[in-house]
Amino acid sequence: MTVFRLDHRLVFPPPNLADESGLLAVGGDLSAERLRLAYSMGIFPWFDEDLPIMWHSPDPRMVLLPEELRINRSLRKAIRRAPYRITLDTAFHDVISACASIYRPGQGGTWITEDMITAYDELHRQGYAHSVEAWRGQELVGGLYGVSLGSAFFGESMFAKAPDASKIAFASLVGQLRAWGVDLVDCQVHTEHLEHFGALEIPRHDFLARLQTSLKAPTRLGPWRFAPAEES
Repeated sequence: MTVFRLDHRLVFPPPNLADESGLLAVGGDLSAERLRLAYSMGIFPWFDEDLPIMWHSPDPRMVLLPEELRINRSLRKAIRRAPYRITLDTAFHDVISACASIYRPGQGGTWITEDMITAYDELHRQGYAHSVEAWRGQELVGGLYGVSLGSAFFGESMFAKAPDASKIAFASLVGQLRAWGVDLVDCQVHTEHLEHFGALEIPRHDFLARLQTSLKAPTRLGPWRFAPAEES
């Protein structure tokens, strides 16, 4: 398979031309316009700081259908205890920065570079990127961020500095997305953590077909807030 090199033109090759690892193209930029185009085609950036921008469209694709969210008994108990205050779009920059800096076993560095943070901060300013925060008092102890287009949400990364903080934030988000009619949560690649929530791998062509249907819906631009009954 050929890996395509992007230039200044705002185009991507078809995602089905990605190689076996999911790598489709290198180069281009991280402008808000290019990022929105990439997500609308089922493509996302993922690269190390010392490498060029790398664009991926893996096959299979890990997805979660919000109505199929699974919450195990222990997490349900934790949610009922309400150990954290959960908010939306309150501290986007802090969340993405925490995702970049949190230690992850077996991972030598972060793919969330300063350029990535700047790019997603701009997407957030435009209303397309969103964060979920878990607070213990005034301390941010967990959260996640992602991108919304149409009725699809593209999850990017999460972090936790306290027990179940990111899990409760994620479950709260998916519950709100379901209430808003969001029908597709892109989880990108397989992890056991997401599998426990009910996410599953599907062929890329099935994901792209679902995505095109989701993109027919209007995009709910930010800032997002929980419905009063949802916020804890």
